[in-house]
Amino acid sequence: MKSFLLLTVALTATAFAAERPNILFIFSDDHAQHAISAYGSKVNTTPHIDRLAKDGARFTNSFVSNSICTPSRATLLTGQ
Repeated sequence: MKSFLLLTVALTATAFAAERPNILFIFSDDHAQHAISAYGSKVNTTPHIDRLAKDGARFTNSFVSNSICTPSRATLLTGQ
């Protein structure tokens, strides 16, 4: 019975883990959106980022509470 319960818990945990999405967050400092060809750059070619944008989600708006990067970077690293 104990083995069955352990197996059930393990399989349930594996099933829930499989539903989690893969998230790739690209974070760069002082990087303009129009510098990536997926966002319309004619100067810079970024084929790998373009493929990621085509196959996944691409966001066009972002908002920050401070105009310098340090608070945003600290928030991303700490979650606070």
